[in-house]
Amino acid sequence: MTQESLISTHGLGKSYPGVKALDRVDFDLRAGEVHVLFGENGAGKSTLISLLAGANTPTEGEIRMRGQPVTITSVADAQALGIFTVFQEFSLIPTMSVAANIFLGREPRIGPFIDHRTMRREAARMLADRGFSMDPAVTVAQLPRAQQQMVEIAKAFHGDLSVLILDEPTASLSDREVDNLFEFILRMKEAGLGIIYISHRINEFARIADRVTVLRDGAKIDTVEMAETSEAKLIEMMAGRAITDIYPEIAHNPGETVLEVENLHAWGVHGVDLEVRRGEILGMAGLVGAGKSRLFRAIMGINAIEGGQVRFMGCDITGQSTRRVIEAGLIYLTSDRKHEGLSLAAPATENVAIDLMMGTCGKGPIVQRTKVRREMARIFDHVEFPERYRARAIAQLSGGNQQKVLFAKSFCHGSELYIFDEPTVGVDMGTRAALYRLIGELAEAGKAVVVISSDLPEVMNLSHRVVVMAGGVVSAELEGQGINESDILQHFFKETGATT
Repeated sequence: MTQESLISTHGLGKSYPGVKALDRVDFDLRAGEVHVLFGENGAGKSTLISLLAGANTPTEGEIRMRGQPVTITSVADAQALGIFTVFQEFSLIPTMSVAANIFLGREPRIGPFIDHRTMRREAARMLADRGFSMDPAVTVAQLPRAQQQMVEIAKAFHGDLSVLILDEPTASLSDREVDNLFEFILRMKEAGLGIIYISHRINEFARIADRVTVLRDGAKIDTVEMAETSEAKLIEMMAGRAITDIYPEIAHNPGETVLEVENLHAWGVHGVDLEVRRGEILGMAGLVGAGKSRLFRAIMGINAIEGGQVRFMGCDITGQSTRRVIEAGLIYLTSDRKHEGLSLAAPATENVAIDLMMGTCGKGPIVQRTKVRREMARIFDHVEFPERYRARAIAQLSGGNQQKVLFAKSFCHGSELYIFDEPTVGVDMGTRAALYRLIGELAEAGKAVVVISSDLPEVMNLSHRVVVMAGGVVSAELEGQGINESDILQHFFKETGATT
């Protein structure tokens, strides 16, 4: 691998009033390498890439391209230098076609008119050259997230691309989609492209990373060769302490059955029977699209129930509205906190206050504001959400702190059954450990808990009992020694008859 430095930073810093988001960071990316940025939420990763991408400007230090100082004041400046970033939030226009998105602002023309035929043909060629298979005439809104990501990446190849920045690219992808993405990354690496890769999924690093730079509290801790380090060492650098056990020991004291589901039919769910008990964590495993989330969205009244029965604590709640189901004692934490779980423009305090006024502080005709403030402070302390962030808009918070606010909202209703759908998506290891402790405490307090997750280690290490779904049906229910990777994976494919 060539040692040419494509892009480097020297004493790069970014300050806001009272906050030093990035503290004099030195970083370099070589041609033909994948360089991972690793750190907890708020460590400075997003700030660093925003400066390289032109979405923000530094307050100190400099950026160099191939050894020459450059000034990047806009995304257009960065792209003119060959730097392209695929952020977690895509910049695609959903109502336009794939081809139109790829050529947006660069449309081929015949006189004053857009040459749609040429645009579709060139878009198809660009996608095929990247190894992406899709129809360029399809509207972006019709594509799954993995293919939308491919479109976003294809947009980068209009100019002389040399640096590709990928921000949490696998956060919402299935294992097969991750494999496809990694194949693409390795092809681009072999072609001499430099790739900056931001991820919390430390298990991915060994597959693609050449070097890893660890950030903490806005400062660079170290840059290490991936082949010469370990996951344990990286976690220790990230957290400032050794994390020997991310998953807590959770006592198993199963009690009465609180949720009974019989022959449930809904969109993507085909005749499911299920029981959830107090004092235990039920894990829901399966491939993306297996039906595990759709099952509980139907139970919660988000999706329509087409047949079957749902009883909670002896009462029939089949087909009830979401508000009624919550009032009955169930709470559901969505996997999509930005679109379904939180009001991004409002501060954390308002997000939680609304739930408190509908929940434990909403009994009676008059809202007791003093009680709301007291309960809010107690809940924020319980989920370890820092006081200095409580008045900030949700959109200004890191992913980990956003997830803590979502957890805080769930504690506002005095619920008996907690359903966590992908509870740690896009969350760093330190925050994961804190959220896992909260989940464990609920079960040990006698609450019923469901964890829906596509993260297999998460399911295996948190659950007392695991239900595996495939093709919209339950393919297995496992307990004790049966909760192991090989047995769970075997049942992922049982419905279709495939084997692992």
